[in-house]
Amino acid sequence: MSETMTMAKALNAGLRRALEADPKVLLAGEDIGQLGGVFRITEHLQRDFGPERVVDSPLAESGIVGTALGMALRGYRPVVEIQFDGFVYPAFDQIVSQVSRMRFRSMGRLSVPMVIRIPSGGGIGAIEHHSESPEAYFAHTPGLVVVAPSTPLDAYWMIQQAVASDDPVIFFEPKRRYHEKGEVDLTAPPLPLDAARVVLEGSDVTLITYGPMVKTCVEAALAASAEGRSVEVIDLRSLSPLDDATLRASVEKTGRAVVVHEAVRSGGLGGEIAGRLQEDCFYSLEAPVLRVTGYDMPYPPSRVEKNYLPDLDRILDAVDRSLAH
Repeated sequence: MSETMTMAKALNAGLRRALEADPKVLLAGEDIGQLGGVFRITEHLQRDFGPERVVDSPLAESGIVGTALGMALRGYRPVVEIQFDGFVYPAFDQIVSQVSRMRFRSMGRLSVPMVIRIPSGGGIGAIEHHSESPEAYFAHTPGLVVVAPSTPLDAYWMIQQAVASDDPVIFFEPKRRYHEKGEVDLTAPPLPLDAARVVLEGSDVTLITYGPMVKTCVEAALAASAEGRSVEVIDLRSLSPLDDATLRASVEKTGRAVVVHEAVRSGGLGGEIAGRLQEDCFYSLEAPVLRVTGYDMPYPPSRVEKNYLPDLDRILDAVDRSLAH
């Protein structure tokens, strides 16, 4: 059974299903209850499940995450919302010093089944601290699972898989894709949470991306096909762990790779992916692994964010440079 819905509605439906399936699941965050969240992802959930399971928290990200950690250790499965990506930093110490380390610290005796939802990325014309891409901080941290859906279908299933995980999951939601629609199969088995997806198959070059840039890369691949170039597009879906096998199989086929993300270039996930492909696919590569990213600067004012974000032209230029080798 399939339904057409926006990513926002798919996330809401996935959270609803998780709440229905397990009485130990609860939600917490700033304005997620009566308001339904800034982006209405949790709309009507407090009405239907009550204020003890859908909790309007104080404006204190460290407190939200710290409380959720304690509840996870007591057998609950909390799902907390960080209202905007740039607000996660007050909770950074809790996440990297406590949440991520608990299983290792206890030699596997304790688990932390909690989800931290983070609306992320730019493209919505927001003010400072509302358009960040902090995923590399968390992908760098052992003990955290880091994922990023790009479609309503993935959003619906991945949020349920994240809630069911016994490890802490950082769940990045591409906020500028919240209102884009797609088909959601409510019954077909989903991909594993840690699996990448081949969105488009091709033979000349591989585009590797995730989250908000998947749609842009598909548009670039279709534009390239009009010029006789066959571009494969891979949606990582999981940023930690990475699905190395899928990446390796694609690059061994095409011999070329371009990694695309909104986050800054230096220290970004693209460098890690390029390094792994260099090690694993050295004899298959026909060109250096290239990166198309945000610039090494704070996210700019909304008037000029279109010049900061990778776009079709920048991606196609990288494809041309790769094929020129």
